[in-house]
Amino acid sequence: MDSRVKNAIVQAVQREPFAQMFGIRLLQLEDGHSVVQMTYDPHKADNIYQRAHGGAVYGLIDEAFETASQTDGTIAVAMNVNVSYVASPEKNARLTAEARRISQTRKTAGYDIRVNDEDGKLIACCHALAYRTGKPIPFL
Repeated sequence: MDSRVKNAIVQAVQREPFAQMFGIRLLQLEDGHSVVQMTYDPHKADNIYQRAHGGAVYGLIDEAFETASQTDGTIAVAMNVNVSYVASPEKNARLTAEARRISQTRKTAGYDIRVNDEDGKLIACCHALAYRTGKPIPFL
């Protein structure tokens, strides 16, 4: 992967308000692959049952998807995202989402994304399909 693209994505995540709000950090970024992490903070991300809000877990998934799908330096947008929530994380658990490209055509790319806690417990799994616009990422 082009180092300019990698640096641009890393810097974009550092500036992104959503990532800042949830404390999401980009740990790894390679061609079609991304690893992001956050700590599940119940004060920010609980639902009405005092468990992790699905939207918070989805936000971590989407950050991994977003970063992995831009690694060729062009804009990719979500066409379909199918998430299965497997378990609820414990409060203050460190959650890691890993996105891997599993297929790619000229216009689409498929990703497998998994969220685990620090003990390796599966929290959620996802299959996502991106539309590849071919337009350069604007923050490059």
